[in-house]
Amino acid sequence: MDLSSAGLRVERRGRTAWCTVDNPLRPHTMSDAMYTGLGRLIDKVEADPDLDVLVVTGSGDVFIAGGDPAAHTEDGEDGEDVELPFPTLHRTGVAIIAAINGHCQASGVWFAVLADVAVASDRARFRLPELRLGVAAPWSSAILPAVVGLARAKELALTARSFSADEALSMGLIGRVVPHSDLEDAAERIASDLREAGPAARAAWKAAAHQHIPLVNDRSVGASIRTAEAHEGFTAYAERRPPVWSPRHTGSESAQTDV
Repeated sequence: MDLSSAGLRVERRGRTAWCTVDNPLRPHTMSDAMYTGLGRLIDKVEADPDLDVLVVTGSGDVFIAGGDPAAHTEDGEDGEDVELPFPTLHRTGVAIIAAINGHCQASGVWFAVLADVAVASDRARFRLPELRLGVAAPWSSAILPAVVGLARAKELALTARSFSADEALSMGLIGRVVPHSDLEDAAERIASDLREAGPAARAAWKAAAHQHIPLVNDRSVGASIRTAEAHEGFTAYAERRPPVWSPRHTGSESAQTDV
């Protein structure tokens, strides 16, 4: 079975599937189709008796840098049918490793949090830029406080500052940092360790642990992308200019992102 799809190159290495995120049309970004494809890839690996671990990594100096803001200013990709892989990550019994090779932001951070083990290169950098695009980011406000605490969650999301792999490790967003040259070998060693666990016991443990991590539905994600403020943020990004925000904002529009 061919596991690759648009923007997702998949290679079988023994019982491990290696997925490299690589969007040739819009480098360093994820299209809606790629988000859907990543969730379906997890299901395919789970259904394949010859595979039991999935490693996801990026190309060049980028792991996953989030969706493409410019795409949401164009016809045909407006956020209505965004199918993020997070619910699949939340429920799957497949052992999943995030091998973070470089820049990791927005949805890349959430993939790392929900992976079984997130191992990062010491060159990796992390960032949560959604609010600077006018996106209320319901996935961020739902997951981040549960992982790092409310005070730190607000500081990271509201300032959108970049932070290092060591800081991501210290706050519990990832599980391990290794020298850049050792990332692939480290992921292989982790895959071997994960394979030693009983698959049913591993799946049961993950299901219980993930009950403490809230998820958002696709409808609220789509709603957060379709606001007037998000449209201005995406348009400004595409036009390479600062966004022009309304001087008065009650928060009611962006707040309508039910979990």
